[in-house]
Amino acid sequence: MEVPVRSGLTYEDYCRLDDERRYELIGGELWLVPSPSVYHQRLSIRLGSRLYGYVEQEKLGVVLQAPLDVYLSPQDVVQPDIIFVSRERLDIVGEANIQGAPDLVIEILSPSTVTRDRTRKKDLYARHGVRELWIIHPVAQTVEVYTLEAGEYGKPAVYTAGVREKIASSVLPGWNVTPDDIF
Repeated sequence: MEVPVRSGLTYEDYCRLDDERRYELIGGELWLVPSPSVYHQRLSIRLGSRLYGYVEQEKLGVVLQAPLDVYLSPQDVVQPDIIFVSRERLDIVGEANIQGAPDLVIEILSPSTVTRDRTRKKDLYARHGVRELWIIHPVAQTVEVYTLEAGEYGKPAVYTAGVREKIASSVLPGWNVTPDDIF
């Protein structure tokens, strides 16, 4: 069962942590983010490099990877695995962090963070206006794509490895990637 390390914190408190471990701040609760597995990192690099190549080629914005703070509010600071911010919104990308909701966030599930990623963080992303959320399930080899509509994520489009189907993205409509490209 996941439990926060501390509660009642703000971004200022978070910045004063004298600790080399990675944390996220969700609703003022401090959550430890354990080191990801090798497979998790391989998926992140594989998907991130494909996304980066496309975004750079088309001059669409910027792609960044964890660890990097995404400041959503004084009590909400997360570190998504992969982040895309469109060219039109590059003003939210600062030197130290991203100040606001990215256009696309990709979370790769880990056993220690699966519940938090699927509930707290998903709700947080919707509440702050992340237009599209991808949840990658390494074991099931699935990609769930959530699109923000009227401030909420509805039922996701689910893509599975072994099915040569292009993943549809409302944020990156010309991007051509399949689950097999990721897994």
